Amino acid sequence: MNNIQLSHHILPNASTMLGVCLTGIGLVKLAEVHLGPSHVDEYLAIDAVCFMISCMCSYASIRRDRRGQNMRSRLEQTADYFFMIGLVAMTFISVLFAYEFV
Repeated sequence: MNNIQLSHHILPNASTMLGVCLTGIGLVKLAEVHLGPSHVDEYLAIDAVCFMISCMCSYASIRRDRRGQNMRSRLEQTADYFFMIGLVAMTFISVLFAYEFV
């Protein structure tokens, strides 16, 4: 898969995951009324920042012209790394929340 196609896949998925994080934060805030305080919303906010950085880098990579191929590649790689970090973090947070560790 070439670099241009990868950025086009990262951007919509990272923005969707950003929306999932924001929805999760809202649901946790509602659940805190009945379950008591937890730190899950704070962890999801940090996770949302990872997806936001991924969105911004992916978008910047798409917007770069052909002369900036090296920068485009670095932006896309950064977007990919932050996307993977966000996915792993969301999985970890979900497991902690499901087993009521946080």
